[in-house]
Amino acid sequence: MLPLHDKIVAITGASGGIGEATARLLARRGAAVVLAARRGERIDAIARDMREEGGRAATCVVDVTKAEDLRRLVSRTVDRYGRIDVLVNNAGVAPISPLAALDTEGWSAMIDVNLRGMLNGVAAALPVFREQGSGHLVSIVSVAGLTVSPSMAVYAATKNAVRTVHEGLRTESTDGVVRTTAISPGYVRTDLADSMADPHIREQTRKNMDAMGIPPEAVARAVAFAIEQPDDVEIGEITVRPTVQA
Repeated sequence: MLPLHDKIVAITGASGGIGEATARLLARRGAAVVLAARRGERIDAIARDMREEGGRAATCVVDVTKAEDLRRLVSRTVDRYGRIDVLVNNAGVAPISPLAALDTEGWSAMIDVNLRGMLNGVAAALPVFREQGSGHLVSIVSVAGLTVSPSMAVYAATKNAVRTVHEGLRTESTDGVVRTTAISPGYVRTDLADSMADPHIREQTRKNMDAMGIPPEAVARAVAFAIEQPDDVEIGEITVRPTVQA
């Protein structure tokens, strides 16, 4: 029997990178997966491919900055599969720049997607988790919040805020109903640099990803590890970075 045969998992930001890799890996291990992202055609194509490989996959077009979209994701998952065991909060943007650049639009985007998007997920999933008697929130955070580098201040702040919410939810959930896992990747070969408006920072980030980035499947395996644990075991935090990253 596959290790995740009884798990129902919804994943935001599933149209590529870590989200897509996680969806594919969890489905191969037996989970039923609902892929969520703004690019409907892309997640539909991924889900079709997953089903052709024998996996269980559905889709839901979601903008995580909209609370009603997260509620619809949770509702659609429950309607299709009867429950939702895990919400993987993966959607994120990184229009990073030095604070002196005063890119207030970029700051707002990171707050809206990285932090508010995660909170919208909590608001949508937590009541269902409580009603079911169990649930697991997994968020993809970042090593950027562990050591703050130039141009990363606001991005790191949003990721550290997610860590804080996770820890708060953990302390409020010691009855064993809700588990939380925050996973912090280092350089991963994804398209995250596409959201960076500054051309110099964007190019340097891409070079770093090409030079030392690990595949998104490495982070997907960390997600699977956390989810596969028995109900009385909570993997609170995992850091996944290239061995050559300082």
